[in-house]
Amino acid sequence: MNRLQQLFEKKPKGLLSIYYTAGYPNLTNTLTIAETLEKCGADFLEIGFPYSDPVADGPVIQASSKQALDNGMTLEVLFDQLKDLRKQVNIPILLMGYVNVMLQYGVEAFCKKCQEVGVDGCIIPDLPMYEYEEMYKDVFENNGLSNIFLVTPQTSEERIRKIDGLSNAFIYLVSSSATTGNNLSVSGTASAYFERISKMNLRTPVMIGFGISDKATYEAACNFASGAIIGSAFVKALDGNGLDQSIQQFMQQFKH
Repeated sequence: MNRLQQLFEKKPKGLLSIYYTAGYPNLTNTLTIAETLEKCGADFLEIGFPYSDPVADGPVIQASSKQALDNGMTLEVLFDQLKDLRKQVNIPILLMGYVNVMLQYGVEAFCKKCQEVGVDGCIIPDLPMYEYEEMYKDVFENNGLSNIFLVTPQTSEERIRKIDGLSNAFIYLVSSSATTGNNLSVSGTASAYFERISKMNLRTPVMIGFGISDKATYEAACNFASGAIIGSAFVKALDGNGLDQSIQQFMQQFKH
């Protein structure tokens, strides 16, 4: 079991995951942010590797990706920054990004490097499920990596069942078909969608993301899932001049 699988076994409810972009606001912030988030109570982290055409991302994360690329962030730089990850950070870490970047690096090389630095899983939203199953599943699993699939309100039951069978950590339940950063209002439609997934009795835990921005939306999501993922709201809160303070202030709202 990797750290991610152990976490879901130990703490099946009330999980808080934070997404941020590697190399933003400054190139060298990646590990500092991870350390501070762990100290402030995040259960696991998703570190985004930037891409020039981030199709699923809203304006906040798009802007952070552009800034990170302008700062000089690449996968090579990121893996170099993460070489001391496990000396400083204990919670599970996922890398999140687009398939083109991973393919350019080489899937096998990417997975080996993830294992080497202590990454526990990946979220590659545009990696087709059949490609993962037929071409990359063994490479991921041989390197101790969980691949996280996304489910949207439009995903068919047949596909969700297939994803459940291929998953070994959690399923990322996208709250709506919009891009990241749109506020989640747990409307009747969203609630019906979450309840529909809940009634499927999947064997894999689910986390809700897209539109979780504060304690109220986090708690609303936790009613239907193992926890929630916050991205745009956290990235927006980062201030390069007072990084530790801005992270602590943001995370304070989730302390009970």
